[in-house]
Amino acid sequence: MLDSIISGSGLSLTSFLICTAVSLILGLAVAGLCMVKNKASKSFVLALAVLPAVVQMVIMLVNGNIGAGVAVAGAFSLVRFRSASGSAREIAMIFLAMAIGLATGMGYVAAAAIFFVILALFILLLTFTRFGAGKENERSLKITIPEDLDYDGLFDDLFQRYTSSHELEKVKTSNMGTLYELEYKVVLKDEQMPRAFLDELRCRNGNLNISCGKPVTKEAL
Repeated sequence: MLDSIISGSGLSLTSFLICTAVSLILGLAVAGLCMVKNKASKSFVLALAVLPAVVQMVIMLVNGNIGAGVAVAGAFSLVRFRSASGSAREIAMIFLAMAIGLATGMGYVAAAAIFFVILALFILLLTFTRFGAGKENERSLKITIPEDLDYDGLFDDLFQRYTSSHELEKVKTSNMGTLYELEYKVVLKDEQMPRAFLDELRCRNGNLNISCGKPVTKEAL
C-alpha cells in the first residue's frame, strides 16, 4: 500500500497524472489547513496550493541526475532572498507542502496522503485546544501620566478591583520628559474591558491617553 507507484522502468503517463492529482488535492488541503483560525494572504494560500505539485515535478525531473539536482538546489536557494519572512506557522505549512511534494514526486502517494491526515489532525487538535496560547483575557494596557505623579502603586486599588493579575512591564518618558508612559500586562476578570475601569483610570491620570488591546505576539522568525 505504501510502495511507490513509479516503476523501475520509468515514469508512465498514468503514474504522472495520479501523482499530480494527489499533489494538487493535498496542496489545496494544506492551504485550507493554513487558513483555520489564521489570517493568510491570497497569494500565500495560492502558493501553498501549487507548491506540492511544483516540488513533485522537480523531484521527477532530477531523479537520478546529480547535476540537475545541484542546479535546481542553487536556483531554489535564490528564492529565499526574494521573499519576506513569514510566521512560524506559515513556514511550517511550507515545509509540509514540500514534504508532500517530495513524497508524490517519488511515487509514494499513499504515504503522502496518510502523513497529511495525521499531521492535519494533530495541528487542528493543537489549534482548537489553544496549545501555547496566552490567557484569553490578557491585555496590554498603556497609561500616560504627568511627570509629577508617582506611578508606584498609583493604580493598585483599581487593578485589584478589575483584574486578576497585573504587571508593570515598561516605563518611558515622552513629550520632552513631561509625561510618563506606563505599559502594563493585565489579566481582566471579565472578557471585555469595563468602561468603569477606564473612567476611573482617566480620573487618576488627568484624562491623558489610555490604550488597551490584546498583546502583540512576535510570530515571525
